[in-house]
Amino acid sequence: MTAPSTFGLSSEARNLHWLLTNLVEEVPGILSVAVVSSDGLLLLSSDETLARARSGPDPRRPGPRGSSADLATVVSGIGSLTVGASKLMDYGPVKHTMVAMDEGSLFVMSISDGSLLGVHGSAECDMSVVAYHMALFVGRAGHVLTPELRSELRKNLETAGSAEHESAGSPR
Repeated sequence: MTAPSTFGLSSEARNLHWLLTNLVEEVPGILSVAVVSSDGLLLLSSDETLARARSGPDPRRPGPRGSSADLATVVSGIGSLTVGASKLMDYGPVKHTMVAMDEGSLFVMSISDGSLLGVHGSAECDMSVVAYHMALFVGRAGHVLTPELRSELRKNLETAGSAEHESAGSPR
């Protein structure tokens, strides 16, 4: 999946792209990032930013199968599971979830209206630094992630996906 261009997007959408790029470029150890809507659809991903970073002399290990779409699926599932658990335990809404694995970590944080920010980090990443920068992203993005903006981001991803599909099918 190729990340969409920000050309023609609203200033709010461009700002979210900028925030995501800063998150990826400023925090060491981030492998993949996805912003997911409450219904599990990918809205924004780090694919383009990480592709640029990997083209340098020190390419990083890709996220789940190299795709933020796969990360979005995992984030959506974990989000649903933890929301169900919080309702069952009656302790209020879920703020964030962290899964530590032998060779990496997964962080999921609520943004607004059920939208989620998911970050796949390397084993070497500093979990407190990642969580801090995710909280900054959520604080800056939460108030602008309106239904209209989510629709715009989704349409932009669909347009980029169909353009990629067309270019892959045409002879060169």
